[in-house]
Amino acid sequence: MWLYDKKTQYPIKITKPDPRMAIAILTQYGGPNGELAASLRYLSQRFSMPTKEAKATLNDIGTEELAHLEMIGTMVHQLMDKVPPKELERLHVDTNFVIHGRAVYPSDSNGVPFTAAYIESMEDPIANLNEDLAAEQKARATYEYLLSIADDPDVKDPLRFLREREVVHYQRFGETLRIVQETMNSKKYF
Repeated sequence: MWLYDKKTQYPIKITKPDPRMAIAILTQYGGPNGELAASLRYLSQRFSMPTKEAKATLNDIGTEELAHLEMIGTMVHQLMDKVPPKELERLHVDTNFVIHGRAVYPSDSNGVPFTAAYIESMEDPIANLNEDLAAEQKARATYEYLLSIADDPDVKDPLRFLREREVVHYQRFGETLRIVQETMNSKKYF
């Protein structure tokens, strides 16, 4: 069971609207390397893990990714909040507004909606964990790209936090892969 604190995992207080940055960050909400895809991937793959520790790792990281999804949604909302439609048009982000208003919608920054095709879940735990390692590296790289185009410290700070969590997740998946490989390669005594 979970205990839900009614606050984001890391504080987000963006005071300066920036619709262009909001659209760029949206890719981490519903894009192929984003938090929704990661969460669904790990929460689905946990059922194929051969050890309790591996199941727990995927469950823990999968639920943490949901907290990151909440953070990204909060950032996008704060960056878009109260921006007049004419300003959205001037910045060329009006196509998203025309379809969804200022709502946070699971898509990438090009407006491509989230699809389950972004996730992989196989019976093979080694294949899954290698997929997870790659997913964490892609997410880290995306956060670095976002940081390179952000100029607002209120935006950069939570992006740095999220990037660092991807590094931690990568390390935990590496440890889990080692444990699963050792378990699968060990002799079975009956």
